[in-house]
Amino acid sequence: MPKSLISIHDFSKDEMLHILDMAAKFEANPFQTILKGKVVACIFFEPSTRTRLSFETAANRLGARIIGFSDADNTSVSKGETLKDTIKMVSNYADLIIMRHPLEGSARYASEVSGVPVINAGDGANQHPSQTLLDLYSIFKTQGRLSDLSINMVGDLKYGRTVHSLLQAMSHFSPLFTFTAPDELMMPQEYKKYLLSKGISYRETKELTEYLNDTDILYMTRVQQERFLDPIEYERVKNVYSLNASMLDGCRSNMRILHPLPRVNEISTDVDSSEHAYYFEQARNGVFTRMAIIAYLLGKEI
Repeated sequence: MPKSLISIHDFSKDEMLHILDMAAKFEANPFQTILKGKVVACIFFEPSTRTRLSFETAANRLGARIIGFSDADNTSVSKGETLKDTIKMVSNYADLIIMRHPLEGSARYASEVSGVPVINAGDGANQHPSQTLLDLYSIFKTQGRLSDLSINMVGDLKYGRTVHSLLQAMSHFSPLFTFTAPDELMMPQEYKKYLLSKGISYRETKELTEYLNDTDILYMTRVQQERFLDPIEYERVKNVYSLNASMLDGCRSNMRILHPLPRVNEISTDVDSSEHAYYFEQARNGVFTRMAIIAYLLGKEI
C-alpha cells in the first residue's frame, strides 16, 4: 500500500521536520517541474477555497497536471456511486489523490482502497494534516524554533480539526498549551488525555484576554456552523470571541496570530495591520508546504 497522509501520526517527527526543510527550499525556488508527467486528482466533496487552490497551485508549480472536482453534485456520486468505487476509479487516472470529505474516517478508508497515495485535505471534524504542517512551518518561521513554546488555541476546540491535528504534532516539541473556549466548545477529553500521556501541560480558560500576554502563538479558530446539529447551540456561541487590536498592547513582541481561515467575526480587521498578525502569510506558506508533501509522497526530492 503506498504511503499516504491521512493523520498527522502518519508522519514521524523526523518526516515532519523533513517536510519543513523541503518547504523552505520550495519557498526559495517555487517553480520546479520535478513532477512533470504526473497527474494529481483533487476531489472535494465539501466546499473549500484556500486548501483546494493552494494544493492546485502546489501541483502546478511542481509541473503536474490536475484533474478532479470541487462539487460532488456534478459527479456520479449524485447517482449513488459509493466512495469506494469513486476512489478506485480516480486512482486509475491519477498518481496521487487529494481528498476533502465531510465524514470522519472517509480519508483513511479511501487510502485503504486506493492504489495511489491519498492526502487528507480534511475529513469532518477529524484531521487536517496538511494544514498542520503549514502551521508548523509558520510557527518555525516566526519563532525560529518549534520547542518550548506557549500556544494558545481559541474558539472551536471541540469540532476544529486544525487544532486537533496541531496539538498532536506539537506534542513532539514540549509546548505549554492554553485552551480558550466556552464550555460547549472545549477541547475534547480524548485530546487532553493524550497530552497527559505525553507529560505535556495545558490550562483552560473561558476568557480570551487571561493568558494573551503569556503566549507565543495565538491560534484563533472560526466557530463552524456546518459542524452544529443544533442551530440554537450555534447561535449561542458563534460570536463568543472577537480579538481586536486594543487587546494586543501587552503581548510579547514575538507573539504571532494564526488562523486557518476563513474568519468571520473572531478577528477584527483592525488586527490585520498589527505586527502580530500572520494569518495571510500563513495561508501563503500553505503552497510551499503542500508542494513538499506532494513531492515527498511521490518520492521526489528537491
